[in-house]
Amino acid sequence: MNQFELVTLSLDAMATRFEIVLYGADPSRLRAAGEEALAEIERLDRQLSFYRADSDVSWINAHAAREPVKVEPGLFALLRLARQIHGDTDGAFDITVAPLMKAWGLAGGAGRVPSDREIADALECVGMSRVRLQEADSTVFFERDGIQIDLGAIGKGYAIDRAVETLRANAIESALIHGGTSTLYGLGSPPGAQAWRVAVRGDTPLYPPSARGKGHRVIDLCDSSLSVSAVHGKSFVHDNRLYGHVIDPRSGRPSDRAALAAVWGPLAAETDALSTALLVLGKPGLRILKKRYREYRGMVVANSGESLICGQE
Repeated sequence: MNQFELVTLSLDAMATRFEIVLYGADPSRLRAAGEEALAEIERLDRQLSFYRADSDVSWINAHAAREPVKVEPGLFALLRLARQIHGDTDGAFDITVAPLMKAWGLAGGAGRVPSDREIADALECVGMSRVRLQEADSTVFFERDGIQIDLGAIGKGYAIDRAVETLRANAIESALIHGGTSTLYGLGSPPGAQAWRVAVRGDTPLYPPSARGKGHRVIDLCDSSLSVSAVHGKSFVHDNRLYGHVIDPRSGRPSDRAALAAVWGPLAAETDALSTALLVLGKPGLRILKKRYREYRGMVVANSGESLICGQE
């Protein structure tokens, strides 16, 4: 048997595909640990899904405008983190964006352009200031009807963090896990290397040919995460104009300040949420990241193809 064996596992959950690559001396132990980590992701999918009628999130959305809803400690901590990031990013990250996603036809649909009235009505139901989190009894309450939370921009990273905790509990020292290739976590390093090397490419269809490739950067991950958000990931065209799937919760309209944003640092939940916020904020978001999240770094690729790195802007 080789000193290092390779085991790969995968799972479809949270509307994407998760994959784990594990290295170690005992493939049976690697597989068991990987399957346990994927089972945790599957459990969280059942809890956090916006689309599953039996999820905790659906229960909150159905009842929290009428009375406080008690939630389990892990989910409450995630909601608290989402509130913190909302404040730290000046509202650019907001888990109450669901009414706007619906107005734009992006909640499971192909996309549409709503009227100004529809956007204004949706904005009346958006904003973390309208969500009360009661620490004493771990309850959630919505201040008005129509508010809905959607953890899609942080839940995948949170699930990866929890999966990594499971791998560590099983003494796994070398693994790479990703969800849809947009959020990754490098546990330890692969055999013969100091880190997992991941390339972030800027050659999206949004760039003119002269600009393509200028956003390319290689990120080293060792006990750290990387998340990438991009306008081109999901988009639709209306009257020859491209509309992205990431909505600015402050204006109610698709973000257009950057073509791509990437954030890397210690925890996947944070990189997942912060990459979304950075895509909304564009270049000014790098200053926020540098000031308020010093353990994290970020990259913004403008529509022109210009690439800016946190600390080098």
